[in-house]
Amino acid sequence: MRSVQELLQQLHEIAANPRARTEQYLTEGKKIVLTAPVYTPEEIIHSMGLVPMGAWGGDMQLNESKRYFPAFICSIAQSIVELGIAGAYRGASAIVIPTLCDSLKVLVENFKYGVPAIPVVPMSWPQNRVPDFGKAFTKAGCERVIRDLENITGAKYSDGALRASIKVYNAHNAAMRRLSAVLRAHPEVGAAARSDCFKSAFFMLKEEHTALIAELCDALEAQGAGEAKTTPIYISGILADSPAFNALLDEAGLSIAGDDIAAQSRQYRTDAPEDSASPLDALAEKFANMNHCSVLYDPSKSRCAFIAEEAKAAGAKGVLLVLTKFCDPEEFDNPLIRRACEAAGLPVTIIEIDRQMVNYEQARTAIETFRDMLA
Repeated sequence: MRSVQELLQQLHEIAANPRARTEQYLTEGKKIVLTAPVYTPEEIIHSMGLVPMGAWGGDMQLNESKRYFPAFICSIAQSIVELGIAGAYRGASAIVIPTLCDSLKVLVENFKYGVPAIPVVPMSWPQNRVPDFGKAFTKAGCERVIRDLENITGAKYSDGALRASIKVYNAHNAAMRRLSAVLRAHPEVGAAARSDCFKSAFFMLKEEHTALIAELCDALEAQGAGEAKTTPIYISGILADSPAFNALLDEAGLSIAGDDIAAQSRQYRTDAPEDSASPLDALAEKFANMNHCSVLYDPSKSRCAFIAEEAKAAGAKGVLLVLTKFCDPEEFDNPLIRRACEAAGLPVTIIEIDRQMVNYEQARTAIETFRDMLA
């Protein structure tokens, strides 16, 4: 068995250098399909023998993308176009972009013009996802993605292959849920390393990542619970992968007991049922069963109480809301989340981050003050 440090180093290298993994798959003769946030139906891409490759942008100065976006569009969407223009996605056969928020809808059209070499496949998720008409809409959206990918890549779809891929993705979901639980008992694996465990999943075939995460969990459990003297917190937001941000948490002695991050645990909560009439029905059922997310329609705002309950159950001393600048769905939820958490006796702090940030001193002050509040 490899050591925990060896495994964490491998995950870090994958997370920090996705281009190397892309080149490996291309050299093996595989076709890459980029998957933009959030809830891209990766099972379909995987089932067609294509490699889903996460495209959540990156921390960088935005220049060329400003020709396509107004300044108030979230930097995730802007940096995806910036990276595309710079050639970071070269070799990709297509990009699938869901349209669950206004920024993503704009991204669909701007990517077409900014990066014309990579065809765009929109995925239209319904907000009324639970009724039968909503499930029918989801299924039709998946069928449209299949047709577009077949036309663009020459790959073929089959129900049998999709059933197999659903099992692969459900197994990966289970592995990531296990990882969250194991890391809760090992605060010595800091925020930066924890982020690598989640971020690396975007750049690997899921069966490969599942095996790596299972090996890491086994190694952590074999060495016994950690003894790091840290303060456990719960974090919520869209992204929390910035090395500078995670370094601040580690330096402040804050460990992540659980998260509601869209790019981390949030996407692994819901499995596709494996006994549905058809695998496309299973994907529609999966989306219907999703909840507690800022970009999903929920007039009761059950997400707010959910976060408070999850934070309590994880043993967190407080909740850190990591707000992506100009993300309207998250901004609308944050006052309600604060109210629910404070009612549950959990202190709350909000910090705003941006893909263009180079100076984190304001965030440092807020995080250190938050730590002192929890002491």
